[in-house]
Amino acid sequence: MGIEEKLPSGILLTTVEKLAGYARKSSVWPATFGLACCAIELMATGDPRHDMARFGMERASNTPRQADLMIVAGRVSQKMAPVLRQIYDQMAEPKWVISMGVCASSGGMFNNYAVVQGVDHIVPVDIYLPGCPPRPEMLLDSIVKLHDKIQNMKLGVNREKEITELEQARLRRLPLSAPARAAYDEMTGAPR
Repeated sequence: MGIEEKLPSGILLTTVEKLAGYARKSSVWPATFGLACCAIELMATGDPRHDMARFGMERASNTPRQADLMIVAGRVSQKMAPVLRQIYDQMAEPKWVISMGVCASSGGMFNNYAVVQGVDHIVPVDIYLPGCPPRPEMLLDSIVKLHDKIQNMKLGVNREKEITELEQARLRRLPLSAPARAAYDEMTGAPR
């Protein structure tokens, strides 16, 4: 006989992490950073047909101090990169970034000295959204995936442990040469 049978009906049992994750995912406030043609599709996501407000994101923040999601839409020039980083640094923790469009994700067709070849050189990116330009439905799908990531995020020391485990899993996935693999296994103490 568990504790759930002793409680009156209608009481939901959960963990603090799940409750905090639900609250965070239900109140994400984006700081839109529209730089090029992808910004038009970003604006279309807020119209009545696509209605970003369904996801608790109806308030696009004009100040980075009140935002926790940065949506970088379009190509980032070298001149704009310090401004983007400054705005990211002013955002409150925890914060997330969606790279919207191929130009923001990898520089797109602009392979020159004036355009940053991927916004991940400036800020850490959580979700990459491909397309030139990506449709509003694609942005909504990436927002839903980000909500799932936020909902399942650990807290406190569990978060640090989760980050370490994810980094090690990513390193194990990398195709390494035989000497690099041996050095990695020796460093981590992995069995051969």
